[in-house]
Amino acid sequence: MAGFPNGYYSSGPKKVRIEIIPLIDVIFFLLATFVLFTLSLNTIQSVPVDLPAATTAAPADPDAQTVVLQISDAGTAYWNKELVGFDEIAPRLADYKSTHSAVRVLITGDDKAKYGAAVKALDEVRKAGITQVSIETAYRPTGR
Repeated sequence: MAGFPNGYYSSGPKKVRIEIIPLIDVIFFLLATFVLFTLSLNTIQSVPVDLPAATTAAPADPDAQTVVLQISDAGTAYWNKELVGFDEIAPRLADYKSTHSAVRVLITGDDKAKYGAAVKALDEVRKAGITQVSIETAYRPTGR
């Protein structure tokens, strides 16, 4: 056959194959390079925080007693673990304020207490003129 040197004969067009393994290697190399490059660009930025140093707390006022007013899911109230009705809260608060110089009230509730009952108790404390009121965010078992 003329035109083909050294005995090569044409049997038609050659099939082209794309090798996947070298492409995967190149992709992983580019991915690793990109990850390392982006990690080197990130600088840790922080806000300086000056934490307060621990100090010994002053002893509590011996006359100061905190009344724990707990609201239950049944709509009842507990005054220092004693079951009371909502109508008894206002007179007890007035008596408590008149007999103690430092007046503090902690309002808490059990796990299913209603929001409205807690607001009603807080309103009674406000009406009694007590300004040192805390609201506990963790619930307690009923009557504890």
